Amino acid sequence: MNQHWIIPGDNQLHESTGTHGAETQQNPLVKLDPGLFIWTILTFVLISTILAKFAWKPLLAMLEERNKSIEDSLLSAEKARKELENINQESEVILTKAKTEAQSIISEAKSAADNLKEDIVFKAKQEADSQLEKAKVQINVEKDKAMQEIRKEVVTLSIDVAEKIIKKNLSKDDNVELINSSLENIENYEA
Repeated sequence: MNQHWIIPGDNQLHESTGTHGAETQQNPLVKLDPGLFIWTILTFVLISTILAKFAWKPLLAMLEERNKSIEDSLLSAEKARKELENINQESEVILTKAKTEAQSIISEAKSAADNLKEDIVFKAKQEADSQLEKAKVQINVEKDKAMQEIRKEVVTLSIDVAEKIIKKNLSKDDNVELINSSLENIENYEA
């Protein structure tokens, strides 16, 4: 079985190595040996079968599991991203609602403060008007009392003057003096 196969261009390969100082013997890797060829194929098939049975199946199963794990992780990440978007949207809605409620509360507080202010001003004005009316009424009552007392005093003075006149006949000068003194008494009484 020592038969050699000839590869086209084999001589040129050996010549090129020979020019570099190598022996001109044929390269064993280039030479075709049918026994070596058969053993190489048998070894390749045997190793491929062993690897397929013991290495590739677990390796492929592990790769499949890893692929599934990555897909699950991607699905989980997508789900988490969608949930985050939903949470962000919900938080935006909550913030908008809170801002609206805050504005509403502020406006209601301002309105209540304005109403309270108007109510207080209105009540104060009513109280002032009431006090003013009471004062006017009291002034009128006091004025009426004073006028009645003045009338009583004038009547009393007139009666006294009339009594004095009747008791004594007065001259014109006495009459003027009597009237002036009566008027002075009335003026002093008003003061």
